[in-house]
Amino acid sequence: MSFVSGGRCAGDMNAVMLMLGVTLCYTISSLSDKYAVSDAKFSGDEFTFLMCSSMSVFLLFSLPFQKLYFHISWQAFAAIGLIALCKFLEFQMSTLVLKQLTAFELKAWLGVTLFASYITDVFCGEKLRILKLLCIAVTVTGLVFIAKSGKESRIEYKKIVVPLVLYLGAKFGYGLAIKAFTPYISPTMQLLPALAIIAVIMLFRIRPQEIIRKNRKGASAVILARIPNTLGMLLENAVISVSLTDYSFIQPMILVSLFIIWLIRKERGSAESIIGSILCVSGVVLFQVI
Repeated sequence: MSFVSGGRCAGDMNAVMLMLGVTLCYTISSLSDKYAVSDAKFSGDEFTFLMCSSMSVFLLFSLPFQKLYFHISWQAFAAIGLIALCKFLEFQMSTLVLKQLTAFELKAWLGVTLFASYITDVFCGEKLRILKLLCIAVTVTGLVFIAKSGKESRIEYKKIVVPLVLYLGAKFGYGLAIKAFTPYISPTMQLLPALAIIAVIMLFRIRPQEIIRKNRKGASAVILARIPNTLGMLLENAVISVSLTDYSFIQPMILVSLFIIWLIRKERGSAESIIGSILCVSGVVLFQVI
């Protein structure tokens, strides 16, 4: 999936539209993921199998509409292996982390990858700009406010610190691998085999019929949510090809959309959440326009 820009402004606008598309898709799937762990009670292996097997199928249907390439090299095979590792850790660790955190709080923690992504882009040739660093700082400050607002839920971070660190590393590593190996293999050709490999491995650890027997309705909900999830991953890969920093900014954007949904449901929010969301929106918007 690619797009052509007629200039800097057009390119920035294309990137923003892609990011908004990913935000919409991932907001839907984030709510489904929390349901799968907290309500449907799927284990990490069951959740991983449902995610990878269903997304593999949906990706197959998208292949005719994409530009695909695979140059036989060690880099191409390394890319598939690294993507498989990142996705496996992401899905497995998310089931552990979401037992303590809401989808909203988890997205707040993902903001720590912003600085790492921007510095990586700078090393790859992007000009270092102090104003952009300030925008990232504003966004991260907003994320800190949001994280503090969750203290009243008595989160036991001692139980999830290792899974949380691994989850954050997997999310950053995914973007880094896609960006680094795209010259050798297209993003979808990295992702599809990786998901298929994980799904096959999970077959040795779970029984698909047991998942259906355990919670048919929950399994159906998780699988259907993979449709927007798969579309979001395709759009996300397009964002990564432009900028790792834009890729990391997607998480605060999802955070803000989840906050709006939370306000609609709860009708009010804490002062920290409101201030944090305003700072996140400001940081993301300013980063794109300066």
